[in-house]
Amino acid sequence: MTDRNEVSVGRREFNQGLAAGLALLGGGGLAQGATAGADKAAVLARIAPMHEENVRRLRDWIALPSIAAENRNYPQGPQYMAQLAREAGFTDVEILPTSGKPGVFGRIDSGARTTVGLYFMYDVKQFVPEEWSSPPLEARLVQRAGLGTVCMGRGAVNQKGPENSFLGALHAFKAAGRRLPVNLVLVCEGEEEIGSPHFHEIIQMPKVAAAFKSCVGVFMPEAGQELDGGVQVSLGAKGVIELELVSSGERWGRGPAHDVHSSLEAQVDSPTWHLVKALNSLVEADGHTPAVPGFFDRVRPLTPAQLAMIREHAATVSEQSVQERLGVKHWVHDASWYESLVLLTSRPTINIEGLVAGYTGPGGKTVLPHRAVAKIDMRLVPDMTTTDTLDKLKAYLAQGGFGDIEVNMSGGYNPNQTDPGSRLIQTQLATYRRLGAEPHLWPRSAGSWPGYVFTDAPLSLPAGHFGLGYGTGAHAPDEFYVIDSTNPHVQGLDGAVASFVEYLYALA
Repeated sequence: MTDRNEVSVGRREFNQGLAAGLALLGGGGLAQGATAGADKAAVLARIAPMHEENVRRLRDWIALPSIAAENRNYPQGPQYMAQLAREAGFTDVEILPTSGKPGVFGRIDSGARTTVGLYFMYDVKQFVPEEWSSPPLEARLVQRAGLGTVCMGRGAVNQKGPENSFLGALHAFKAAGRRLPVNLVLVCEGEEEIGSPHFHEIIQMPKVAAAFKSCVGVFMPEAGQELDGGVQVSLGAKGVIELELVSSGERWGRGPAHDVHSSLEAQVDSPTWHLVKALNSLVEADGHTPAVPGFFDRVRPLTPAQLAMIREHAATVSEQSVQERLGVKHWVHDASWYESLVLLTSRPTINIEGLVAGYTGPGGKTVLPHRAVAKIDMRLVPDMTTTDTLDKLKAYLAQGGFGDIEVNMSGGYNPNQTDPGSRLIQTQLATYRRLGAEPHLWPRSAGSWPGYVFTDAPLSLPAGHFGLGYGTGAHAPDEFYVIDSTNPHVQGLDGAVASFVEYLYALA
């Protein structure tokens, strides 16, 4: 489906929705509804003419990667984010300093009765250019079979593509000379990809907290469609802890204080084997189930309603297609498709992201390393917390004879959960249905985002994600976001922009 067709479909749906809305109104409500309908039509009509401008903005943004782990493009990244916000119509835009990377804050006061919060991230994951088929910072427009034209580059779908589409919606309002139907409060961070270690500092700033207290909820733009056009509406997300475990001869008091010849393994302890044994102790004999005592004590069981969501998903989504996409042939413990989905949503995990010691280049180099490092992430479910989980891990290592191993947490945050009956979620469901994308409720995402700062006290707001469109490859080579779709079930960039316009009017 071309972007022009997508806009035409959006107009037809608009007319149908407007007629239904007018039928429910009476007296002065008719005039008010007609005015809002005309305004929305004018905004939607501006999307297609702005297509190239929206594509260019995305490509320019991808060309400037802010990578917190590499301290790359700071302060350029937040400065650019602030510029994008101002150009889209946000006022009072500020770059907010933290103990780490800065945040960005802004508002749009349109005089509306409803205020909605927005969460953006301007940072992206690291990349290895040699692994990509297209240079990751050139944001080339390439063809993908069955999808059409996509923009390929680091951050294309996570999250610059969807965020740019939302900015495109705001530009359409400006071009049409129409006020937004809601007020907006925007907060952006530059450390999401390292576990948001300082994002809470931004939310706790008095002016930011005060602005969000007036919101009905908070959402993050996403490319939410699957290839069949359906959309999964997640009611939360797992929390995460990112950390390093470091074994060294110096701290251990055994093994060498510097790399030595490997022949000395016969008479000198190995810090690397010491780390491997510590890692092995973190899981049961199956090599998968966390073995840390008390790890599951705070796990909140899935409710019957959540299990029903999973059962419906298992019945409607192809197991084979998911396995092919992931490159796997078996689920853990040879679980069934349904059982694997239950594990995905309900099970906390301990994962080895990377393991490095000694020489890893071509050929061999016969050394006994003095230092070994494992990068670990732990995914948490309600009602687990980062503090309690990390304390249990440290205590278990110490009790097992591994108290010398450094445990360095680099980032992380608690899980979050949102009521499916909230206005935010119910409006998402209604908007998706009106746009022809059948939504499916999902208990929680197995991935993580720092939504806890919104859902937990003192804000206690519903939070989630919204947006049509498609992309994939987050954190991986050849990440992309669909620009011009040839898949009749998936929206391209113009359709994604239109979905945000529709959602804002629906929230109003």
